[in-house]
Amino acid sequence: MIRRQLLDAAQLINKQRNRSILTYGYLGFLATFTVLANLWVRQDTANYPDDVLRVLYLIVALILMTSVSVRLERGHLTLSAIGIGTGAILLNPLDATLLGLSLSIPMAGRGRWPILGNSIMASTYLCFSAIAAAYLRSAGMPDWGSRIIVLVAVNLGSWLLVGLGLSVRTGESVGSIIRHNFTPSFYVAYGYFALASLVASYLLDGSLRGYLLTSIVFVLALALTDTIAGRRVRRVLESELTDADRHLFHSRAVEGVVHNVRNHMATVVGYLREIDPNRLDPVDREAVETASAAANDAATVLRTLSQGATPRVSFAAEPIDLNELVALAFGMSRPRARTKSIELALRESPDEVKVRADPLLLREVITNLINNAIDAAPAKGSVDVTIGRRGSGSYFSVADNGPGVADENRHHLFEPHFTTKESGTGLGLFMSYGVVREHQGQLFYEGNRRGAVFTVVLPAY
Repeated sequence: MIRRQLLDAAQLINKQRNRSILTYGYLGFLATFTVLANLWVRQDTANYPDDVLRVLYLIVALILMTSVSVRLERGHLTLSAIGIGTGAILLNPLDATLLGLSLSIPMAGRGRWPILGNSIMASTYLCFSAIAAAYLRSAGMPDWGSRIIVLVAVNLGSWLLVGLGLSVRTGESVGSIIRHNFTPSFYVAYGYFALASLVASYLLDGSLRGYLLTSIVFVLALALTDTIAGRRVRRVLESELTDADRHLFHSRAVEGVVHNVRNHMATVVGYLREIDPNRLDPVDREAVETASAAANDAATVLRTLSQGATPRVSFAAEPIDLNELVALAFGMSRPRARTKSIELALRESPDEVKVRADPLLLREVITNLINNAIDAAPAKGSVDVTIGRRGSGSYFSVADNGPGVADENRHHLFEPHFTTKESGTGLGLFMSYGVVREHQGQLFYEGNRRGAVFTVVLPAY
């Protein structure tokens, strides 16, 4: 068993190394392709230089609009798409490429992949969208028609390049990425971005009034998105508070019942031990032995329940690397996934994700969530584990493509003995919630009808 786990861990490390090589090879290919495209149209770029003030304005606007984001089912959307769409319509290919590269500025401090990945992919689809815009203008395409076509091109280009990049980096299939990310809210957001970009492209005419009106559009977009994001955060916090209150209520109830029953069981076990089986006839001796075994089993169950309600966390002296801990639990769950031909995908964080934790208990939480996801996913389904930074802490999410959790069951998830499995005990999520709570962290459900997503957020070390 241990040897098998070591082999799985070694295979996982090799796969991650290969994916890292493929990822940077993919980015290198895009960067080379973008440079060649700019060289190909350099004469046209020289014939149609952009106003320096307009370029600087869009770069600053892009950086500022990246600061506000709205959380979707998996990941976040920022308002950078508005500045990108506007730049694709108005700028020549070289300046559009520079605008895409400026995305590295707001990504600073988030790790190598966010910096290189976002900036290189953005510069590529911006460059080619700007080339398409120049061609449409020279072909006499109606102005409004060419702008709409460019917006469609830049959005499709971003979806394609980012989707391929995520697939290469994580090993997740493109189909799985589309299923989990291309949701109705995703399309609504991009429709909103495209409309704002179209309006801004008409207003930004180089005049002082144009800059003022465009700034108003951007500020209104920021305010609206911030309001939407705030409402989503409040809903999540209200849900978490409800879960915390309910779990605390059940924990206290379990602790009280367990305490009283354990006292009575201790009395029963004590009296049974005082009976000398040698003085009993065989029938009575067997009855006493059966009663003693049953009493000991009951004491063990009660002790388990007590630990689940209030786990005893022994924090490690050194910080725990969440990438390593999740990868270990991930490898241990592979045999379970093979029985259903489940596709497992692990997306490790390029950033530092060290937490203060009890490694044994936290690994039990991770394993429990992954196993639950495997059980919930259909045969030949998928389970995706993502690790990253959230706010000042670190998180991991476990997502499956199963039926999700019905609305009527949502508020019972972390209650003891609640389960939708035929052979489940209903203690896994209850005990996991208690362990995470003792780590001063949060465990919450983020799924929908397209699958379940459980996320654990832990404070940084």
